[in-house]
Amino acid sequence: MAEDSSGPIGLSSAPENGRPTRARTESRCARRRPGSVLTGVAAGTAALVFLAAPGPAPSSAASPLPGEPRPAVPSRYVPAPCPAPPQPIAALRTARCGFLEAPENRSRPGRRTVRLAVAVIPAKSARPAADPVVFMAGGPGGDAFDDIPFLVDSGLNKDRELIVMAQRGNLYSQPNLACPEMDRFNAQAVGLRYGARSTERLLLRAVKECRDRLTAGGVDLSAYNTAENAADFADLRKALGIAQWDVYGYSYGTDLALTYLRRHPDGIRAVALDSLTPPRTATLPWTWSSAQEGIGTIFEACAAEPRCKNRYPDPALTLTQQVRRLEAQPLTLDASPPSGGKPVKVVLDGGALLDLLVGNALPAKDVPAALEELSHGHPERFAQARAAGSVQDVGAFAHGLTQSVACSEWAPGYSESDVLKAGRRAFPGWPDTVLAQPPQLPFQYAACRVWDVPNRASSQRVATVSSVPALVVSGTFDTKTGASWARDAARNLSRSTAVRIPGIGHWVVPQSPCAQRVLASFLARPTAPDTGCADGLKPQPFTITPR
Repeated sequence: MAEDSSGPIGLSSAPENGRPTRARTESRCARRRPGSVLTGVAAGTAALVFLAAPGPAPSSAASPLPGEPRPAVPSRYVPAPCPAPPQPIAALRTARCGFLEAPENRSRPGRRTVRLAVAVIPAKSARPAADPVVFMAGGPGGDAFDDIPFLVDSGLNKDRELIVMAQRGNLYSQPNLACPEMDRFNAQAVGLRYGARSTERLLLRAVKECRDRLTAGGVDLSAYNTAENAADFADLRKALGIAQWDVYGYSYGTDLALTYLRRHPDGIRAVALDSLTPPRTATLPWTWSSAQEGIGTIFEACAAEPRCKNRYPDPALTLTQQVRRLEAQPLTLDASPPSGGKPVKVVLDGGALLDLLVGNALPAKDVPAALEELSHGHPERFAQARAAGSVQDVGAFAHGLTQSVACSEWAPGYSESDVLKAGRRAFPGWPDTVLAQPPQLPFQYAACRVWDVPNRASSQRVATVSSVPALVVSGTFDTKTGASWARDAARNLSRSTAVRIPGIGHWVVPQSPCAQRVLASFLARPTAPDTGCADGLKPQPFTITPR
């Protein structure tokens, strides 16, 4: 799902950690996928010849709603200079870039087109493999170009070319479904009660303002969905004249990758899924089970470490006590963002505390210590993490794509009462005011009533059954996409290999050298990857503070 991302996959009123960070502006906050300021440098057009397609390739039809036609509408690739964001991305200096021009809505031929930014990053090897790897970013709404340094550092282009395409609506694609209105709300929200009706009203006003602006510009919000996204990638492979490629996606990108594998299996050699969001089960109530699993696993790991168990004998009880206390009597204080700057007003209540934990706002190894400090009147760690949300990269995240996907695919078929019931099962005894909001996606049903896009759940919530070799990588500390959900999806992938990396949260590969080795082995030998490095791995030692 969502960013900082994104469904449980990255949308948060807390900064998204759970992914590695670069030395740069840090604040991917409320309702933002993991990510930050984009960087890049323009490449000369002479280097773009390789990407020129021999001619327009027929589009793969996205799944229309029942009764809609399936026209064949041509897409084409057009070379262009690479994006040049404020902070340069070294890999773009040698990349070949351009745009995929595709129909905005494949069920309505002859209307608008979208232009999706593409970069092909050369392999470091002098003799690269014939099959490139294409990346599917998280979110939905996350900027794929900002992920390039993490991909390169993880070795994705060591032995093969790496292809990165900005999904429809995202930064560097046209139209851009950014919502500065929501970014400004998110910056303000750190000083508001997390689940208050007054906070909801401000959010819905921002959602409506963004929707009205986008639709006034002619954007068809119903066309920004996972099926159309998948068809874009199918068209890109054909437009670039690539016979076969490998797919690597994380978070919402795994939802997209599985949809792509189900609907457009031709030309896929292998697919790697990192921090799985299964299309069949990606719903708003599901966010609670993932939160419970990830937080519970952190506490179990503390109990398995003698020093942590002795110092923090029952962090689960401490968390419950603090959620109840803060929801009844919120703390209001000033705190400075981790990136620096003037202190800002923050409100820390039960909902905000839970959201910070699900958003990986603190390293997992610090969570028991931070909860213990909070229980003794020292909320500084959580307050500073909350303050990070006040620093927003306005316009960098495509909230419009998030809303269209969440409202057409994740929300339908369930209600606010279903979310509350799921919350009660996950965290018995917690206040209903906390449990009423799906983690990372507060007030999403109300937002969907404003966003008003068609229900696509019946065509999207389908299991992907495939014999294409697959690698499924999970982090045991993942609070957004619980590791156990990977097993369900892997059962339908007959040639799949599942690997769990202990002590890692959301988006595993950039954070784990072992996962990087496993992924490299898989891309080299999709049916026989070497997973031995995962045997015996343990989480980092937990932070132990003096009594």
